[in-house]
Amino acid sequence: MPTTMTTLEDLLVEQVRDLYDAEKQLVRALPKMAEAAGSEDLQQAIESHLEETKNQVSRLERIFEELDKPAKGKTCKAMRGLVEEGAEALDGAQTPLTDLAIIAAAQRVEHYEISAYGTARAIAEQLGQQKIASLLEETEDEEKAADTKLTDIAADLLSEADSGPDGKTGDTTPTRSRRASR
Repeated sequence: MPTTMTTLEDLLVEQVRDLYDAEKQLVRALPKMAEAAGSEDLQQAIESHLEETKNQVSRLERIFEELDKPAKGKTCKAMRGLVEEGAEALDGAQTPLTDLAIIAAAQRVEHYEISAYGTARAIAEQLGQQKIASLLEETEDEEKAADTKLTDIAADLLSEADSGPDGKTGDTTPTRSRRASR
């Protein structure tokens, strides 16, 4: 049953509830991603972000206190879908592409969170809720940093994949482009 929203504060509460559920889903999903990662850098980045995510859940609980609302989530269907899609990258044997698939899934999650935290922060600012806006911005900044870290790890993995076993550069031209140039 949809929640009836009549005020901007109702919308903010709804957004925070969505984020709360999203972060709790990630607390459950990130250990599986870390375990599946073949790259030590990727595994460490995911484990570090798991600890950050636990802190983000606590931060959202402080926001609920500021709003004088119970800390309860509203099922975040978007995150559920992103987590399910990311789980597909974990199926099967570990290959050099598995880590890149994990990064792709994780970055989709980060982009969703950056967007959601940015929207909630803007609403809090409009309501004059500077403390809440500051807490949301802190998490938004962490999500941006996590996304950047994932981009850096992906670039390193792509560089490694570009080098063959003898250290020579491999052909990374997409198959379609190679066919078209013949």
